[in-house]
Amino acid sequence: MTTEATTSLGGAVAPLTLVTEDGFPLAATRFRALAPMRGVVVIAPAVGTRMAGYAPLAEFLASRGFEVLTWDWRGIGDSRHEAGPMDRRLTMRACGECDLTAAIGWALRRGDGVPVSVLGHAFGGHALGLAANASSIARAVLVGASEPWIGHWPWPARAPWRLFCHVAVPLLASGLDRFPASWFGLDEDLPAGVAREWARWARRRGSFASWEGHARLTIPMLAYSFSDDLRAPRAAVDALLVRYASATTTHRHFTPDALGRTEVGHFGFFQPGVAPSLWDEVATFLGEGNAP
Repeated sequence: MTTEATTSLGGAVAPLTLVTEDGFPLAATRFRALAPMRGVVVIAPAVGTRMAGYAPLAEFLASRGFEVLTWDWRGIGDSRHEAGPMDRRLTMRACGECDLTAAIGWALRRGDGVPVSVLGHAFGGHALGLAANASSIARAVLVGASEPWIGHWPWPARAPWRLFCHVAVPLLASGLDRFPASWFGLDEDLPAGVAREWARWARRRGSFASWEGHARLTIPMLAYSFSDDLRAPRAAVDALLVRYASATTTHRHFTPDALGRTEVGHFGFFQPGVAPSLWDEVATFLGEGNAP
């Protein structure tokens, strides 16, 4: 059973602690709705990305009448606990099966009948099919979320990804409790177990095992991808959306020029002012049920 403890900051934002079913405490942040409640949104982060990076979007959604929850995956940011390198709870799969399930569970209780949705960035969108209670959400938005198999990456962009998964992770994560992911552009280092599983999913397409949880979801789903996002090429995004076989999916693919920008990449969507029209689309999709 997931439990929680809240400490109010006396304003619209408050820290929250979620405790997963396998006993892992997760640092989270609750953004209270600043307008009449339209729904609750869970923002599921990318691997190695701290929740602070999603605060601008969370504040925007709160201004549009959504209660929003952000958090750090186990072993990341303020959810980093020195459990040791042999702690079997520090895996990618556990993030989806336990952490995301706990976050959705909080949102369902907090929502008290209003729609609960998930906005998943990268792995946060991939993880949705792993959450035991995902069938209880109303809809989902995916940003830069893709199937991790390296075969979806075009050449020459595939070369550094192959080097990362076949050489860097096996070498640097061997026998260590942390993989130096910050060397490769992530916010911070990863638990070694998370890095090894991530690389294994990328090396062999069948290593993820079952996609049944993804296929069971029948919700409306809005996906965004960007032509200059080297971490989520269009083919890999399309491949993940195929896994959500029963969902009603709209895929919106953009070049930076189409948004009046010189670059968007993997994180630009979440930066204020980069894609304000898309933030408006997200609020409409989540709150009114009308896909753009």
